[in-house]
Amino acid sequence: MNIKQVLAELDLEAREVDVYCTLLALGTASIRDIAEKSGVNRGTTHEILKNLLKRGLVSFHPKGKRRHFCAESPTKLLELATDRQEKLRSATRHLVSDIIPDLNRLRPETSSPQVKYYEGDEGIEKVLKDILNTAEKAESRSYDVYSSKAIRKYLYRPFPNYTLQRVKRNIRVRAIAIGEGGEEAPLSERKWIDDGNNGGQASYVAIFPPKCAMISLQEGNYPTAVVIESAAISQALQLSFNTLWQLL
Repeated sequence: MNIKQVLAELDLEAREVDVYCTLLALGTASIRDIAEKSGVNRGTTHEILKNLLKRGLVSFHPKGKRRHFCAESPTKLLELATDRQEKLRSATRHLVSDIIPDLNRLRPETSSPQVKYYEGDEGIEKVLKDILNTAEKAESRSYDVYSSKAIRKYLYRPFPNYTLQRVKRNIRVRAIAIGEGGEEAPLSERKWIDDGNNGGQASYVAIFPPKCAMISLQEGNYPTAVVIESAAISQALQLSFNTLWQLL
């Protein structure tokens, strides 16, 4: 990452970086000199300097009827980054302890399942991330899947490091594979069901209470998915999976 990309994370625009770097090189300078050297017009330079003053990145002193500006030490940027990081930590703590619970209470309570539809690689990536995020919060840190042979080479196409992420988060998975094949991986168990050598349909069912997801391929290997959030439905699927798992 270059300096502008890094400082953009501190909400500094490219022209603000140009003005700050120009002022560092000049030492002390007037608005006219800063504008000329930075290639930013004088009016914009004036507004940028006001913003940089608010951020504590520049200071000024009067010289006659004019102000002359001076850039603060680049270590000030580290102070800004540290302060921003601490504010994000504080915001995260409040989101977890107060804000999110309060916002969830605004949602109407209903026993009806929530159903969401996704399609395309981008949609499947969201579903796969939802599986990991939900399973990571579960007490068991695990989930179960049915996976057919026909879908395996397409499933992780939008998220090729999915298994690495799963293992990194210490999430276990049990898989009932429909048809031969399927790769062994850490923190996973696998059992097989014979598909009768007919190829089978491309399908993937994930059970990660209180949710379950069903992914399939349409014409042209175009992926679609349905995610159902329902404790009752996921519990029923979990029971049937556990029963079959014991029989295999």
